[in-house]
Amino acid sequence: MKRELLVVGHAALDYIITLDEFPKPNNSAPLDDVKNFNGGAAANVAMVASTLGINTSLVSAVGGDFSDSQYMKKFKELNIDTNSFISVPDKSIPKAFVLTDKNGDQISYFYWGASEEFKNSKVPVKTIENIEVIHLATGDPTFNWKCGVYANEHDKIVSFDPGQDLGMYSLDTLNDLIKNTSILFGNHHEIERILKSFNTDINGLMDIGPKIIVKTFGRDGSDVYSKDGKIHIDAVLREATDPTGAGDSYRAGFLSRYINGESIEASAKFASAVSSFIVEAQGCQTNIPSFDKAYERMIEFYF
Repeated sequence: MKRELLVVGHAALDYIITLDEFPKPNNSAPLDDVKNFNGGAAANVAMVASTLGINTSLVSAVGGDFSDSQYMKKFKELNIDTNSFISVPDKSIPKAFVLTDKNGDQISYFYWGASEEFKNSKVPVKTIENIEVIHLATGDPTFNWKCGVYANEHDKIVSFDPGQDLGMYSLDTLNDLIKNTSILFGNHHEIERILKSFNTDINGLMDIGPKIIVKTFGRDGSDVYSKDGKIHIDAVLREATDPTGAGDSYRAGFLSRYINGESIEASAKFASAVSSFIVEAQGCQTNIPSFDKAYERMIEFYF
C-alpha cells in the first residue's frame, strides 16, 4: 500500500537567472540567462514524492486564476490532492527569483502574493487526519507552527525544512516547532544557524525534539544524525546544470523511503540519487526521475 504524505508551503513560479557575478549595491550586472519554471519548495517536494510513488497532498496558497493554469494540470496529472489549496482571488501565485553566479552561489528574492493568506488560514484538520507524514516546507512560520503542533499531537511524523525562510521565525516559534518535529532538514548554513541560535550542538538540538537531523552540503554530500550517531552520505555526483531544487528533491527522496520502512542510511542514499537527476537540468521539476531510475542510479553508485 502506498504511504501518505502531506506537504505544506509554497507553490510558485521560479525565474532562474544566471550571471557571472553579483553586482554591488547601486550597480548593475548583465544576465547570462533567464528562464521561467514551475516551482515553490512545497510543490517541488510534492511533485517529486508523487512521481516516486507516494500518495501526496499539497496545501498551498494560490491566485484565483490558478485552477485553469498549466501548473494545476501538472498536479492533476500526478494525482496530487489539491483539495486543501487556499485560493486568493485578488492575488497572483507567488514568484521566486533565483540568481546563481559562476561559483554556484545563490541569491533569492520571493514575492509572496497569494501566500500572504497563510497567516489567516486554519489548520487543514481533515487533510492531516488522513495522512501519516506532514512535511513543512518554506512558508508562513505561524501557519507551519500551527500545522506542526496539531500533527504532532495527533501522532503524525512531522518533517520540517525552514530553508531560506529561517530568518522569518522568532526564536520562540522556531523552538516550539522544533519541539514538535520528528525530522529536521537543512543545509549546513541553516543547521549551523539554528545551533547558534539555541547555543547548542547537534545532540542538544535532538534533545529539543527531532529524532533525525539531516544536514546537506551540496556536492559534498550529507550528514544524517540520529540516536545511533552520525552517518555521512557521499553525494551522487553528476555534471550540474542548475542546483536549484536539489534540496527539495533530496527531502522528497528521503521521506519516500523512510516512511516506507527503509533505514536512515538507505533513505539518504536514495535521496542523494534522486537529487542528482534534478541538478542535471534547469528547473526544479524538469528532470524528476521515476522510482526505478533513481533506485538504479543509487545501486550503481553506492553498491
